[in-house]
Parts: sequence; structure tokens; C-alpha cells
Amino acid sequence: MTHISRKDFLKHTLLFAGYLAAVPALAQTGKTKKSLLLRSSWQVENIGDIGHTPGVLALIEKYLPHVEVRLWPDSVKSGVEEMLMARFPKLKILKSEEDKQKAILDCDFFLHGSGPSLVGRNEMLRWKKETGKPYGIYGITFPGNYGFQAQDENYNPLDVELFNSAAFTWFRDSVSVQFAKKIGVKCPIMGFCPDGAFAVDVRNDKAADLFLKEHALETGKFVCVIPQLRFSPWWEIPSKQLPVNEKKHAWNEKMKEHDNLPIRNAIIEVLRQTDLKVLIVPENETQIRIGKEMLYDPLPEDVKPRVIWRDKYWLTDEAVSTYARSAGLFGLEMHSPIMCIALGVPAIVCRFTEQTSKGFMWQDIGLKEWLFDMDTKTDVDRIVPAVLEMVKNPTASKEKVKKAQKLVAQYQRDTMRILGESLKG
Repeated sequence: MTHISRKDFLKHTLLFAGYLAAVPALAQTGKTKKSLLLRSSWQVENIGDIGHTPGVLALIEKYLPHVEVRLWPDSVKSGVEEMLMARFPKLKILKSEEDKQKAILDCDFFLHGSGPSLVGRNEMLRWKKETGKPYGIYGITFPGNYGFQAQDENYNPLDVELFNSAAFTWFRDSVSVQFAKKIGVKCPIMGFCPDGAFAVDVRNDKAADLFLKEHALETGKFVCVIPQLRFSPWWEIPSKQLPVNEKKHAWNEKMKEHDNLPIRNAIIEVLRQTDLKVLIVPENETQIRIGKEMLYDPLPEDVKPRVIWRDKYWLTDEAVSTYARSAGLFGLEMHSPIMCIALGVPAIVCRFTEQTSKGFMWQDIGLKEWLFDMDTKTDVDRIVPAVLEMVKNPTASKEKVKKAQKLVAQYQRDTMRILGESLKG
């Protein structure tokens, strides 16, 4: 499977030549502002789920500066609201049912932000039924969250109806695009769109620099590493109040060494063959414990002194500032690599089926050489050599990143133009 070319993308979307002149004119002539309702911010225990929102907001700010945005979140607790407002002081965050109802009446367009699936299905359906106004989907995996079930056994037929009535339906990986076409999705504007987190630019340099100084980590002299289990054990987080999923827990226990051993081996070889240090970090709260158990504790004593295990969760802004100072990242997660590529930092993605098809976006943006399937032995065998190649040849690695950045930027520009055209209508 190859990445979707920009030519193919444009073939299935609007002809928006007239829009190129229209948007600047709209901004300059002081016409009435358009208002957009963004459904996003799915949870605060995962810096990737947090990252979708500031990423899409940054794109709207850049390409559609005349548009007012109201955010309909699941949660912006634990410092996330403050982080968003510091970067986007004009943002309006809906907090009450009254706020939501007013936004439904006032806003011109409903945009479902990037996510693991059509998370905001119910709110989108409400918008569609109550208003009849246009809406669109910006970079989701479909069907997403299929876990133990096969992809084609786990989609909601309502999603197809919603996709087909949308102004546009964009998926964040080509596997989702192909699956949607297979089951009969016929939205006239449909294709691949990079996850919104590729545009994240929130920063907390002060916190990052303080942490790095405390642990004697120098800019460009360390790599970040992320562990994971087949299923994030959300039941371990007290605030979620979830019962233990025994089936998922058993599968996690069975596969945890298989999945994390290659990552641990890569850590060891980086430390033995380079002068770099290693920082083990979490993308979600559960990975703090996992990182210690699966990556840090089993390391041989000769390399441990150059490994730092981050024992506290962080927000997206501090993570971005830390990744920006690193020499690269590898591990079993998706959105930290996304943020790294956005920053010009090399990043390797290791995936498994339980994480859905989102990992295939790496080949969609031209980084197939840095995508590894943990259930394919030949892929697993190539992880350590690939990590070493990435960190030992920074110039070549950064050139790969630049090419990916260029492709992502083209998609971002094109999709934002189409969003603008939809808002005009």
C-alpha cells in the first residue's frame, strides 16, 4: 500500500480556484465573521487526544483567520483549558448546555475534529437534525476502536449516513479511506487528511528546560522512547472509575514482553553505540508505570545511568517543547511521533492491530521506512537497525522529515481551503 498522492486527493475534492481570491478578500473587507463549532478534546489523560484540538485551531487561525471558533469538548480539565486559552485567547469553550444550544443556533458550520473514530457522532447527529446546516469531519480513523473485533465487524451504520451527508469526510489514514469506500460511503468530498495534531504549536519551554536541566539532558543529546500495551489499561487511572477489563488485561500481560522487548533492545543499542541519553516518556497516564516496568527496570546495569524515566504525566505543551530539544523518538505510540514530525524531529512508529489502522498514516505521508508492525517478524527484526540508522545519521533522517512535512503542509493547506469554501456556502 502506498501513500495517497496529492493529485489523487485533489481529484476527489472541490475545485477551489475561486476561493484562493475569496478568502483574503473576505478577511480584508471586514465582512461579517463566520462562526465554526469545533467538536474535539476527547480526554485529558492522553497528550495526543489533547493535541488534536490546538492543532486544528492553529490551522484555522493560519488559513481562516476571519472565522470565530467555539469548542465543544468532552473535557478540558487538569490544566488543558488554561493551556488552550494561553495560546488561543479568543477561543470560546462551551461549558453548559445553554452554551451548547446557543452555539448550535449561532454557528455556521460544525467541524468534527481529529480522533480515534467518529467520537462526536451524537452531537453531529443533533446538529444535523436541529439545524440542517453543513458539517464536516477532519481526520478520523474509521471505524476505529475495533480491538478484538475485525474492522468490518465493528462499524456503526449511522456513521455512513453522517459521512454521506457531510460537506466533506476526511480520514487520517488510507486504510480508513479504503474501508469507507468498501462499505459504501459516497461523500462527494472524501479522502486522506493528516491528523490535526500535525499542526500542534503549543509550547511550555520553561517546564521542559527545567526538567532537562534537572536530569542533565542536553538539547540534541537524547532520544525519547514510549512504551505501550496492546490496550491502554485505563482502569488503572482512578479518575476514570472503570472496572478492570479482564480479557484485555490478560492479552496485555501475554503480549507486553513481545511488544516492549524490541523497544528495550533499541534503547540498549543506542546507549552502547552512541553518546546519546534516553528519556522514557508517557503519551498517556498509564504509560508512566508501563515505562518503568517494561523499559527501565529490566535494563542492564551498564546502560541504566544514562536513562531517565519520567515518573510524572505532562501536558501536550511541555511534551512538544521536550521533543523539540530531542534527537528523535521511537516507541509504541502515534501522536508523539506526529508532534515530532511537525517539529522537524525524526520519529519511528511501531504499531499493532489493537491500535486500529491509524499507524498507516506514516506511509501516507511518505515515512513507510519508519513504520513497523509488531505482529510481523521481519518488521520487528528491523526495529533496532532502523532506530540506530535514524539517530546515527541525523542529516539523512531530517531530510526524510522535511519531505513528510512538505506533504503534510500541502494537505493542510488544501483541506483548509475546502473548509473555507464550505463555510462560505
